[in-house]
Amino acid sequence: MTTGKRQVGIDECVKLTSTPVLHTSVCVTGVSCVLHISPVTSDRLWVCDWFNSILTDTTGVTIHRVTGISPGFGVHTVDSSDELIYIDSDYNINKLSIENGSDTTLLANTSPWRPECVYFSPFTGDLMIGMYNYKTDTAKITRYNSSGHHTLTIQYDNTGHTLYSHPHFITENKNGDIIVSDWINYNRGAVVVTECWGRYRFSYTGPPSGSSLSPLGICTDVLSHILVCDDNTHTVQMIDKDGHFLSLLLTQPNGIDKPYSLDYDNKTHLLWVGSYNTLSVYRYIQRRHSLTGMSCTYVVYCPISDIFRWVTP
Repeated sequence: MTTGKRQVGIDECVKLTSTPVLHTSVCVTGVSCVLHISPVTSDRLWVCDWFNSILTDTTGVTIHRVTGISPGFGVHTVDSSDELIYIDSDYNINKLSIENGSDTTLLANTSPWRPECVYFSPFTGDLMIGMYNYKTDTAKITRYNSSGHHTLTIQYDNTGHTLYSHPHFITENKNGDIIVSDWINYNRGAVVVTECWGRYRFSYTGPPSGSSLSPLGICTDVLSHILVCDDNTHTVQMIDKDGHFLSLLLTQPNGIDKPYSLDYDNKTHLLWVGSYNTLSVYRYIQRRHSLTGMSCTYVVYCPISDIFRWVTP
């Protein structure tokens, strides 16, 4: 990582603020609640409730609407061409292009396995899908490359125990780790983290002294923190890349009321939080003034695809 002739770490480019600051809050009239967020640009994003997905701008105006999606949480994602990839009500994986009006099936339903969440990796171009088998009550994460070929299944840890019960959301960290928000049963769950080739790393089940975790939306930031919405405490919790609890980043005094979904914008360093029919935007990371005007770049490498990606925050 370099700026000019001097090498710097990413933590020299940005820093945590002393407290999160509410940047803006908008009412999204096209949905009953914001269960999931998939950004297209810094001013356009897809959001969904139990029955609809809409493309909205940052003022809450609906630009496009898609019906017939699967009821659930992390049921859509956006690929590198700004096309929407989503799970439909028949549990197929579809791709929608607004520009040419096409809506095609990428992966057909493979009963009894049903997709519950989907995630497109901007680093590798791979597609990751959280699957649930309603006959055996088991779950797994499957990975497909940009050509649509299945490359990986993650289901068990190194002792043979199952890793997932009901995957709700999938994301990944800058080191290639696959991060899953997994619901186990009522009011209990875990954030399950594996390396990009499937080796189990850790599970986060809540702060050391606190209630059990009921995880919903997850995301990662430029400093490789993992953020998760907790449905038990109605907070957004922050842990480091190795699963150590850092803080309750957002609580009700910050204006958060039952957060469902998260997204971190690497370009603006703003955090989007979805709840009910409201999108709130917070700043808790900012550029260091001493490096204003300089360019910091970090590298992301995933051994499973043997690909390096350079990212400029």
